[in-house]
Amino acid sequence: MAVIAAFAGSAIGLGNIWRFPYLVGENGGAAFILIYVVFTLVLSLPIFLAESAIGRGSQVNCRAAVSFLVPGRAGRWFGFLMVLTPLWLLSYYSVVGGWSMDYLIRALSLEFIHSTPDQLAGNFERFISHPWMPMLFHLSFLGMAAAVVAFGVKSGIEKFCKWSIPTLFVLIVLIAVYSLTLPGANRGVEYLMKPDFSKVTAHTFIDALGQSFFSLSLGTGIIITYSSYIKKGENLMVAGVGTAVSDLTFALLAGFAIIPAVFSAGIEPGAGPTLIFDTLPFIFSNLAQQMPFLSAVVAILFFAAIFIAALTSAISLLEVGVAYLTEEKEMSRGRACALLFVLCGAFGTLCSLSFGPLSRVRLLGLNLFDFADSAASNVFMVLGSLISVILAGWVMPRSELFRELTNGGTLRANARLFPAARFLLQYVTPIGILTLILSSML
Repeated sequence: MAVIAAFAGSAIGLGNIWRFPYLVGENGGAAFILIYVVFTLVLSLPIFLAESAIGRGSQVNCRAAVSFLVPGRAGRWFGFLMVLTPLWLLSYYSVVGGWSMDYLIRALSLEFIHSTPDQLAGNFERFISHPWMPMLFHLSFLGMAAAVVAFGVKSGIEKFCKWSIPTLFVLIVLIAVYSLTLPGANRGVEYLMKPDFSKVTAHTFIDALGQSFFSLSLGTGIIITYSSYIKKGENLMVAGVGTAVSDLTFALLAGFAIIPAVFSAGIEPGAGPTLIFDTLPFIFSNLAQQMPFLSAVVAILFFAAIFIAALTSAISLLEVGVAYLTEEKEMSRGRACALLFVLCGAFGTLCSLSFGPLSRVRLLGLNLFDFADSAASNVFMVLGSLISVILAGWVMPRSELFRELTNGGTLRANARLFPAARFLLQYVTPIGILTLILSSML
């Protein structure tokens, strides 16, 4: 359970609460959800198992693990990509984490129930364009993640995930129950339950596969790093399936927590990335006119859930770089966390200011935040996932892969499933990843 909690902590994050609902809204609801579930089980789960096998088989950080399988310069570059990706991702991810921290403070101060919808209009845009406030919250959030990682795997990450993940599930269930009781929520439930395949396009498949990769933290070195800490007696297949199911369940709960409330308030579900930060405060403000106390409690619970989800994922992203520095550069955990805080904090600061003072700075037509997000989601994570499946499916000896996924053949159910899992790794998953790459280029 500790293994699944740690893996789920890396998987369950802003991708589930912030990203998943607005992608559902933009891609027609239930049809997108079905495609997303299929991609997670058929394509993403094999990648998860591949990275788990590489990590536990090597018992070292992700750079060293990749270099061991691919000797020479290519292996070093592939390994460094695995270290760079989560740190790049963390740099702008902590900006959104900072937004969640600010909105949690606003909810605790009862701002949403003491403000009218007109007063809340443009609130989010004013905040992210502020010359220094987003930067302050970004650095505060990143500092909290670094503090947890500095305590180590057992005393820091494992303990935090053991209480935070169950708490997160309780919070999102309470919010979903509340959301389903709102007037007009049934239209949101119908939107989530009745597929409309007429709205499915090629972009829907790209979004679904990209969301699956993003949510399970694939191609970032996290799974390889965490797996290197796992004992040989643990069941990697059970851990992988448990993590995937936990991630899918939480994403669906987040959908039922947000979409019915959005329909109840008469808001367009395809509002995009600003859906939870820009529109949900309006919902809490409107509901406060009839139920002020309940509205205040739900607002606090909701933004507390977002904050905890963001922090669990940020911790796992940071641990990849810390593992590399402590194992290969022989740094202490404290020094490694401090160094990465400075590096990620500096780049993240530029991303946080890209909606304000640096809004005119563009790379490939995108502001710095959107460029960082696009590079991570469409390039680094995809390449990392492709490297993982090729290494596990074609480079790693079959006997070694079998030993890791079946604990030396002692897990009979896993042994029976192994041929199918290896077939997916060798053929189906690489084709799916290459299709995503080609589609995103068109």
